[in-house]
Amino acid sequence: MSQVRKAIIPVAGFGTRLLPISKAIPKEMVPVVDRPLIQHVIEEALAAGINEIILVTRSGKSAIEDHFDVHAELEDALASKGKDALLATLAAIAPPELKITSVRQANAKGLGHAVFCAAHLLGKDEPFAVILPDVLVKSQPGSNTCDLGRMVELWDTSSAAQIMVEAVPQEDVYRYGIVDCDEPSAGESADMRGVVEKPKPEDAPSRLSVIGRYILPYRIMELLRDQPPGAGNEIQLTDAIDRLMQEGQQVQAFRMQGRTFDCGHIEGWLQANNTLAREAGYGL
Repeated sequence: MSQVRKAIIPVAGFGTRLLPISKAIPKEMVPVVDRPLIQHVIEEALAAGINEIILVTRSGKSAIEDHFDVHAELEDALASKGKDALLATLAAIAPPELKITSVRQANAKGLGHAVFCAAHLLGKDEPFAVILPDVLVKSQPGSNTCDLGRMVELWDTSSAAQIMVEAVPQEDVYRYGIVDCDEPSAGESADMRGVVEKPKPEDAPSRLSVIGRYILPYRIMELLRDQPPGAGNEIQLTDAIDRLMQEGQQVQAFRMQGRTFDCGHIEGWLQANNTLAREAGYGL
């Protein structure tokens, strides 16, 4: 069984919910405390043992790639002034084990299409992660748990696709994709029967919402190859996951132990900055 070593991160979106902040810079480069959002996400992948990152990008997003590239002039200037601490900070952005590849998504045709744009960069039968960068997943204060790493462990032991979920209030289920499964304990998974997009509270099969972290088998790429458009006339990843379940493949909902910050909109981004800055000791 192949291990999960690659993560696909779609970064081709316009970030309209963060306007006007995201007008001139990629939303993934908006800072959360002391580093851009995308760096938090890639650090999460590295903590999970995933060191090969595939960015699905578009024109106007080169700042993301530049952030993880060498800046020789800046590094030489810092070295000449003896600013070793800052040099170490820059080196930590892209540790030696990190490998980043970019592929263009010429047309925005949905999340499923974005994921499929990276299919040629995977080996045959190679599993992969999908990480949506709008959402930060952080451990609870005082904990070192890595939920994505736990999902990789569960894949390694079961070969079951893993979909990260968190419980939301019953009255808010209409805002999310809600999984149909028996409710697992935090840090554990349960077999999924399906996903319901934005159900009415009285019709929701559970309170567990999908939050943008997936461990998937290569078979998903084969399904996406001929996946017809779904909601919004876009190619939906959830439709391919539904087809995977219809084939009898095991798909599980993993209930996270940490917490999430939806940085794709202003309120969630502000909450992430305020909460994480305090925890980092910035005294806000």
